[in-house]
Amino acid sequence: MDINIREHIINNFHGDDFQTLKKAIDEAVKNMDEVTLPGLGVFLEIIWEDASLELKNEMIEIIRKRVQKGLEKDNL
Repeated sequence: MDINIREHIINNFHGDDFQTLKKAIDEAVKNMDEVTLPGLGVFLEIIWEDASLELKNEMIEIIRKRVQKGLEKDNL
């Protein structure tokens, strides 16, 4: 069976309002559930495709800083 994760996730949230999307993202991040990672990845892909260069650079810097913090914690 061929499953298109991107299409499934987009269809699953199609028509949802701001609050529903925010709640889904907040819960996925809060619960740290591995099952939600593909969905968050699709959301990031959507953001990335429509983001300005400035927003992309800001997101990369946030990720870089958080990854560095995570590495620092692991080295304690």
